[in-house]
Amino acid sequence: MNLRNILRMVVVLAAVLSLPALLPRMQAERPGPVVLIMDGEEVAEEARFTGKTFLQVMQDYQALGVGGVAIYEQTVRNWVSRGLLTYHPSNTLQLVYPTAQIRPGWFYLTGPASWLDSMVARWNIPIERVLIGTQTWLATPVNVDFFPAGYDLELARELKAQGFYIVARPLDHPYRRYDVELIPPQTDAVVFSGLDVLGFRSHLNSVAAGLQGKPIAWIEGTPQRGFAQLDQTLPVKRLFSIRPEWQDRLTPAETADKFVLASRERGHQLLYLRPYRQASDTQAFLTILGRDLERSRIPVGEPTSRDFTPSPLRFVALLGIVAGLALLAIGLPQPLGIPVAALLALFALGVARGDAAPLLAAMVFPALGFFERQLPGLRLWLAAVLYSLAGVVFLAALGSTPQSVLGMDPFRGVSLTLVVPPLLVALSFLPAAYKPALHSLYNYPFKLGEVAIVLMGLAAVALAVLRRGNEAAPSIVPDWELQLRAFLQDVMVRPRFKEIFAHALAPIALLLPWPTWLKQILLVLVAVGMGSILNTFSHYHTPLSISFFRVLNGILIGLVVGVVGVWVIRRLREWWLR
Repeated sequence: MNLRNILRMVVVLAAVLSLPALLPRMQAERPGPVVLIMDGEEVAEEARFTGKTFLQVMQDYQALGVGGVAIYEQTVRNWVSRGLLTYHPSNTLQLVYPTAQIRPGWFYLTGPASWLDSMVARWNIPIERVLIGTQTWLATPVNVDFFPAGYDLELARELKAQGFYIVARPLDHPYRRYDVELIPPQTDAVVFSGLDVLGFRSHLNSVAAGLQGKPIAWIEGTPQRGFAQLDQTLPVKRLFSIRPEWQDRLTPAETADKFVLASRERGHQLLYLRPYRQASDTQAFLTILGRDLERSRIPVGEPTSRDFTPSPLRFVALLGIVAGLALLAIGLPQPLGIPVAALLALFALGVARGDAAPLLAAMVFPALGFFERQLPGLRLWLAAVLYSLAGVVFLAALGSTPQSVLGMDPFRGVSLTLVVPPLLVALSFLPAAYKPALHSLYNYPFKLGEVAIVLMGLAAVALAVLRRGNEAAPSIVPDWELQLRAFLQDVMVRPRFKEIFAHALAPIALLLPWPTWLKQILLVLVAVGMGSILNTFSHYHTPLSISFFRVLNGILIGLVVGVVGVWVIRRLREWWLR
């Protein structure tokens, strides 16, 4: 048995032994339960507009499936506007009490004694208690109009009594103190506002203790400084929301679709909602959302923990990755094999550091199947798919941690998974005597048609890289494709177009009599799709089952399209050669 066969066996054995390491993640990442949370400020605004109480508005939403509400920490101005506190700058207070000793430029606050005591305990500023008229006032040189002033605890108790899931929205401020109550006792989860967590940077330890072990929300697309320190001691839940200005551009059905997709395919459990401007649109949105969650079999209720302990079997994947790297080294034209393999290993360490092994698997395994040149026809494609799936097992086994599944520790080197595999496949086509081959290539008299094909191939690779992930610029994705995506998403787990394209190209490249150079270019493009398989699974926050069916659907649809393409090209050749 030669070295290549031994390495193949090591890859297969390592992949089989690594599979059980995926079970803890699969058990923890099942979609749901999700809770629908309405923004408290929007509810308060609606209550003022309709003449209802806050609780009455929430009861109306509860009938439509909303089970939670986010309540904000109030400011001094909020309490003043509700008549619970009185606040004056010195110049206006002097008009009310012209004989009182009032300091110019200071600010004065009064109300019930318990409220004043609460304000003093919350702020780290100079404060004096003075008697003006018959009342005790807090006097301070700082304008406290927008200082944090606590929560409406009575409202929190009423909401909890009605069975609502309470999300606290604390208000940070450079002059607030963190050794007091930071959230209501009824709180079920905490959502920070802005780009920093509460207490960043100097008070994170106090905040971690003050949140009393409550889960904190990881907001997709809004990384907050200091979150990585808090998640070391506090549980984390993924939250999905849509900015109001964006939601206003979407129909209720489109908005509901995005929330369902986030719940089903990206592991979100806290769905943070805002009403539409028109009550009828809000009702339609909530009705569609509830219906589609039920259709997707995503339960609505109190979110459960997504924590899990990674299996020690995951380290077997390291053996498989080493074997794959060795296959790469002996499969490339010599003497390039060992230097290229070593360079990839060093490059992965430089880019991903401690997560270098998953990145190395994503770069190497999509290319290995194309080194099996002895396999005829679609068997070569099948080998490429199987090697890619082995790489998936290694990547998922080593990269799946509670932090990565929650999206807090994302895969590093996403672009490389689409760029490196086709480059390795292209490099493998170099003959052993590569110097004469390069010289012949340099002097080769290219035809205009050949140049056009090469440029189209390069454009396809560039487009795949630009459209990686879910954040491609809208201008790159045409409207018809967006509509097709939405349709596929409704009827199945939507496959990625670059995978459909690659699997469709495989039969065309391998079953038709192309010139060698053109066949090689087509196979390089197929390698982009193989890299996309690893790229799909590198989105750790997507459940493994969803990624698997996304890849499977891409293979099936791509093969059908490819077989039809082979038939069409053969008929066209027959017509052209008549």
